[in-house]
Amino acid sequence: MSAGLVQLERDLNEDPLDLMDEIDRLKKEKDVTILAHFYVDGEIQDVADFTGDSLKLARDATKVTSSTILFAGVHFMAETAKMLSPDKRVLIPDMLAGCSLAESCQPEALKKMQDELRAEGRNISTVAYINTSAAVKSLCDWIVTSGNAREIIDRVPADQEILFVPDQHLGRYLSEVSGRKMILWPGSCMVHEVFSIQDLLRAKRNNPGSLVMAHPECPANVLEHSDFIGGTEAMRKFVMQKTEPMTFLVATEANMIHPLEKCAPQHKYIPVPGIMTSSGETCACNRCPHMARNTLVSVRNCLRDFAPEVLWQPFFDKARAVVAKSLLN
Repeated sequence: MSAGLVQLERDLNEDPLDLMDEIDRLKKEKDVTILAHFYVDGEIQDVADFTGDSLKLARDATKVTSSTILFAGVHFMAETAKMLSPDKRVLIPDMLAGCSLAESCQPEALKKMQDELRAEGRNISTVAYINTSAAVKSLCDWIVTSGNAREIIDRVPADQEILFVPDQHLGRYLSEVSGRKMILWPGSCMVHEVFSIQDLLRAKRNNPGSLVMAHPECPANVLEHSDFIGGTEAMRKFVMQKTEPMTFLVATEANMIHPLEKCAPQHKYIPVPGIMTSSGETCACNRCPHMARNTLVSVRNCLRDFAPEVLWQPFFDKARAVVAKSLLN
């Protein structure tokens, strides 16, 4: 057996509690603050210093006092943390933890569309969902998260057309609730695209009195059957307002159930099944494969090796100005 396979077998056999203890020790020894998104495994959320959605974590990154930030999430989130805290070293457990939305909108393609629209004499303002690379953010006028999107849309002057990238479902939802017409980029989240409407309706019928909570990244046919539409932080606030125990059907990444159970344990949470693209079957497995690259082992190894590291790029300066204007003011 090769040395790599031997190490992999050792990693797989490590006790989670021992790993959590080692992570706690290493982050203190090496002066590291861990930020973890709600979509990573609950065990990682439990060893993190800050947890939250993209908006909260972007703001948390500016408050970190340690010399190093470890971002348990995906690449664009770690980039944002680096832009907002340029004096900090920013680590990410796996550099391959990307995002289907970010990948769907490349800077060259966005620049081409912007140039074509302006050549037609159209006065556009480009609004990007935070699920984009820093290179794309540097081409935009505003950045939004699911938590502040409506507020930002209302700040765009009425005489400007909005080019919204890259999530067509979030853009369509924002267009409906704000009344602003938008040019929509044809991107979508691989996790939120595959919820089974049939299983959602069946779960609702089998759980009388239950409420459906859906992320606005979901397609319109899911939102039509939802009782509450909001980002992850909005979901937390919503369930905490309900004091009487009840059942929630949750249409977002399955790991979101962990923070919901922590903040409002009186309720029952059921993940809305997704459709497996390989077979067409449904399962309670709506997991982001990129978020799943964050494991206790990869977090420990990142702390131990101080790598991979997100390094400052030339376009970060311009992207930082847009992100700061949009998320911090």
